Amino acid sequence: MAAIRQPQMIEILLDAIQASGGSAIFLGGNNKPYKFIVQFQDNRFELWVYIWTVTHGGGQRSSREFRIQMTSVNSPLAINPNGYTVLMGYSPTQNVFAGFSLEKHKTFSVGSPSIQINLNALDTGLQDGFGFYTKDNSEIAIGVRPDLFIQYCLNAKELHETGNVEIVPLLTSSIENNTNEQIINEIERDIETLPLERKLIVQKVQKLSRESKFRKIVLAAYDYRCAISRMQLKLLDAAHILPVASNISTDHVTNGLALNPTLHRAYDNSLIYIDEDFKMQINPNKRKELYDINQLDGIDYLEQFANRTIYLPQDRNQRPNIENIIQANHYRNIPKRKP
Repeated sequence: MAAIRQPQMIEILLDAIQASGGSAIFLGGNNKPYKFIVQFQDNRFELWVYIWTVTHGGGQRSSREFRIQMTSVNSPLAINPNGYTVLMGYSPTQNVFAGFSLEKHKTFSVGSPSIQINLNALDTGLQDGFGFYTKDNSEIAIGVRPDLFIQYCLNAKELHETGNVEIVPLLTSSIENNTNEQIINEIERDIETLPLERKLIVQKVQKLSRESKFRKIVLAAYDYRCAISRMQLKLLDAAHILPVASNISTDHVTNGLALNPTLHRAYDNSLIYIDEDFKMQINPNKRKELYDINQLDGIDYLEQFANRTIYLPQDRNQRPNIENIIQANHYRNIPKRKP
């Protein structure tokens, strides 16, 4: 497999950053690491990425053994003093990343050292968001789906350096079996026996995997269009109708809406809501609050959608649950509309 050239790799990384909910600017340069300024949620940070094409291990190696070869860099690898640095591979065949321990490989001998990952980890990463592989030297390599790219970068140090081989089966089970209640309870009991640091890692991976799966099923249900504006442009979020903070929220597709970022923020801040007829409405109380502090500019963007029926999934089993809408509006203190 031919190595991916730099311009294409930069585009792959920018697409992954966008797919995982962020935006980025490439800072230029022809040498590794590739440097970006990333905006993710309310955070802005610098990200350095060492990355090579994932290829087969070659020779008599197993057909499931793949690797990256760290060419055109010197030991020790330069580390970003003001942000994050990751060591990765990318498999164009599967459109999945491989993540490796920077700490274990930042110093290396002369030549072009290779770092291995098993195809199982890449396959599992593509399916579940993350896939974990324990190498012979007890190092953990991780398959990473593009829609979890930023989340991996922010947590790579913990995943590779705080985790150990003993929790890999638990990490794998926790993201593969998150719908079977009995298995979930067994996993939770096992998690409770872990030291605090490792317990937090497993719980974080569970959370990231759930969020990724929720986003995937919700955007697919809405045909990758905003339920209100019909926007595409790869700028969509998966919003919970009944918010996670309510403690009775679920990650079922019927508790989700595909929204563009502006409408998502407006929804989460109770400026807009969905009524029991599936119509978007503006919360009069929030509107008055903004008017009173002279911050109502831009309300016309929202008003153009007021009292319109939102776009609904073709599959009726994927449409918003009315009970979720009722509870969500109660939770957000949406005033009842007058008949």
